[in-house]
Amino acid sequence: MTLGPLMLDIEGLELSATDRDLLTNPVVGGVILFSQNYADPDQLKALSDDIHSLRNPPLLIAVDQEGGRVQRFHKDFSKLPALHLLGRQCDLDQQTGLALAESCGWLMAAELRACGVDFSFAPVLDLDWGLSEVIGDRSFHSDPNRVAELGVAYLRGMRAAGMAAVGKHWPGHGAVSADSHLALPRDRREYAEILEDIIPFERLINGGLAGVMTAHVVYTQMDLVPASFSPYWINQELRGKLRFNGVVFSDDLSMQGAAGMGNLAERARAALAAGADMILVCNDRPGAIGVVEELAVYNNPVSALRLTRLHGQHCATHDELVAGERWQEAVAMLSRIENKPGLSLDA
Repeated sequence: MTLGPLMLDIEGLELSATDRDLLTNPVVGGVILFSQNYADPDQLKALSDDIHSLRNPPLLIAVDQEGGRVQRFHKDFSKLPALHLLGRQCDLDQQTGLALAESCGWLMAAELRACGVDFSFAPVLDLDWGLSEVIGDRSFHSDPNRVAELGVAYLRGMRAAGMAAVGKHWPGHGAVSADSHLALPRDRREYAEILEDIIPFERLINGGLAGVMTAHVVYTQMDLVPASFSPYWINQELRGKLRFNGVVFSDDLSMQGAAGMGNLAERARAALAAGADMILVCNDRPGAIGVVEELAVYNNPVSALRLTRLHGQHCATHDELVAGERWQEAVAMLSRIENKPGLSLDA
């Protein structure tokens, strides 16, 4: 059975009978976990093993574990800084900042891999234009070249831990004030201005970026639909101009930024037709079931092949990880930066 194009959430700390029935449907290809799915590393590893055992190839398991205000797992996981603070450190001392970015990418990925999670939707590659509260300190920096070099370092750390990187939100969510969870943002800039937002994506794609998540943002000078549903942004710009051959994810189709594209089934069809390989439907079980029914005969062998490349690679157990020298060095580096005057990780 190949991996299907739908990633969805589950109900609790272990799989219910309903979860198992849904996850064995060929339309499903992955599971995204949230805080309600986590108690401790042992529970998470058992849940991941259970999910992986359902199918061959195994379903993909993902999470948003960026750090700062977007970190789903806390207990017995390292407290990761917001990416903006890595950018601030890089401004103070470039060498230390880039080393910290690589260390944070490795630490985030290694702790997740020890619990069986395949990948995190990270790093955020949006520029901080000072307009978007939903992005804000989730961004490395306002300078596209700084975002690119920090993103490359972060990706390098993730890869060393056996995890593929998935950059977001293509082609850039930072220049709009509206939150696409709650409304449809409209970016009215000319193409030449948006090219700055694209620089980090291009640099990371050249460095081996495995996946990209699209933005539910309309870029009015180029297209009349959000990028998640736009053949222009996915096929012409991302796959054509940037020669991206990895996985394209839609952002969550349950968000209000996608609401203008019809019901969930219609949104799913539109995103896949635009070039997405995998669509997310979160926190809406009836809607997810409707999408499964809508896509009952959907088949895209190229997307299925791309998705298999996102399975996590080598990993230690949680106990082996925390006993290891690299984990201890990474945690010590975070502690030193946190206690450095003028740079608080809680800022």
